[in-house]
Amino acid sequence: MKRSGLALIFVIAASLVASLALSLGRDQASVEHAMTVDDARQLIAKQQQLDTISKATWKQLLSKQQYDILWRSKTERAFTGELLKNHQSGVYVTAGCRLPVFHSSHKFKSGTGWPSFWEALNKDNIILKDDWFLGYKRTEILSSCGEHLGHVFNDGPAPTGLRYCINSVALSFVAENASLPTSPAE
Repeated sequence: MKRSGLALIFVIAASLVASLALSLGRDQASVEHAMTVDDARQLIAKQQQLDTISKATWKQLLSKQQYDILWRSKTERAFTGELLKNHQSGVYVTAGCRLPVFHSSHKFKSGTGWPSFWEALNKDNIILKDDWFLGYKRTEILSSCGEHLGHVFNDGPAPTGLRYCINSVALSFVAENASLPTSPAE
């Protein structure tokens, strides 16, 4: 009788935990669906609470290719990006969260087919993370709001010896003396 009583208590406790988890999941889903594209654009413009923007909202804000690269860690084909041959002076910001990440003065021609930089403009706006996806270690570059930008390698020029190899579509370019666009597709 004691075993069956303990089993019953266990089943009841497990049911309560599962019910609570489902309830919390529904509440989170409601919060994610409650955010409009305009709400997200305002957060991006203010550079606040970027981590609260749901993937569903990012899908509405970005092109399919941008979404696939920024939020699904895909890679654009080499030599196809619009920013590969950009030689203007200015700042490169992330295509979604609009975080300044690279300056044109740090860009160099690597011959790899993707925009490459030897230094990050603001290291607080990027996160470096080990990536074993291909079966060997690489270093993935994420924006501080979670966008996948590309990878960094130790085969770049002096003075850093680094090559930040970035998907062109993961960036937007802001020419010198122009104001930063405050949201995607602006």
